Amino acid sequence: MANTPVFPMPRAAGCPFDPPPGLTEHGPVARVRLWDGTTAWMVTRHADARALLADPRVSVDVAAPGFPHTNAVSKARDARMKTLMQMDAPEHVTHRRLLTADFTVRRMEALRPRIQQIVDGLIDALLDGPKPADLFEAFAMPVPSLVICELLGVPYAERGFFQRVAGELVMDEGDPARALAASEELHAYLERLVDRRRAEPGEDVLSRLAVEGVLSRAEIATTGQLLLVAGHDTTANMIALGTAALLSNPAQLAAVRDGSVPPAVAVEELLRYLSITHTEARRVAREDIVVGGQPIRAGEGIIVVKSTANRDPSAFPAPDALDVGRESRHHIAFGFGPHQCLGQPLARVELQVVFGTLFGRVPTLALAVPLELLEFKEQAVFYGVRELPVTW
Repeated sequence: MANTPVFPMPRAAGCPFDPPPGLTEHGPVARVRLWDGTTAWMVTRHADARALLADPRVSVDVAAPGFPHTNAVSKARDARMKTLMQMDAPEHVTHRRLLTADFTVRRMEALRPRIQQIVDGLIDALLDGPKPADLFEAFAMPVPSLVICELLGVPYAERGFFQRVAGELVMDEGDPARALAASEELHAYLERLVDRRRAEPGEDVLSRLAVEGVLSRAEIATTGQLLLVAGHDTTANMIALGTAALLSNPAQLAAVRDGSVPPAVAVEELLRYLSITHTEARRVAREDIVVGGQPIRAGEGIIVVKSTANRDPSAFPAPDALDVGRESRHHIAFGFGPHQCLGQPLARVELQVVFGTLFGRVPTLALAVPLELLEFKEQAVFYGVRELPVTW
């Protein structure tokens, strides 16, 4: 136990876009020690990760003995709210099916003109405002927040509230009670909103769920909390972190700015390269299995490390280089298997519009401070920058 490496591991100084180097120093399947003294298996290779995430012999049940909670806040948060992310089949299949039609590729593509309008409007406001500016606050956060609010039926005028509580909810540091209080506050807000949508339904997801009546008021609020938090926080961090990565790689930035690489291709590479989900994909074995030649017993926890899987040289040549022209669609930034991200078609359209527009509209965009002075979210569900000062 004394020689067992501790998970999570720190990133290397001066390498904010790379996974912690310690993740791959102990072999493709290694036992790690967690914050509470328990152990789990860490899986880092691309092929093993995909196989595990599609394997029905592993469970996402956070209440199961042996499930690998990565910190006290995460454990408390997991115990509070059971969403699609914590459901196994057949319950997962039933609940996911209620939302699948809302996030089809076709429906998300139909939103592209509206997303383009939102992006253009925010860039107009950015250019008309003072500089330097915080691109996270002025652009990266509002784009997905506006989109997910319109899709769900959440009033954007109330964003100050839900962004505050969501921000507390996704931090993996401090007092677990604070995260639980934020979750309770947001859940109560969404229950009241469900009542409003049931009384006066609109053309949105919460209205449809409220009127159909398949889920209870509390279940709709829980679903809404997952979609609202994941629907804006993930994409906001990808926009800001992706912008920082491109501004730090002039050749790659030029290829995106001049359109020589299609936005759809560049976005997949940014997703692979950055892999922003800090909590990784956590599972517990239902029965004895073998992963990469290593036996894993029933009841043992498993951490599938998407960031290293997306840097696996057997799947991506020269994986530590950002190459926006490479074919990266087989990355697992959105997960893999039955629990892969429901909202990935929406995230893709948002990111394609953002990166296909921002640098063309603001060709002189640059960091207003050296990269090493940026503050990164080391203790959060989703990795990103707290602020992104830019000028032009």
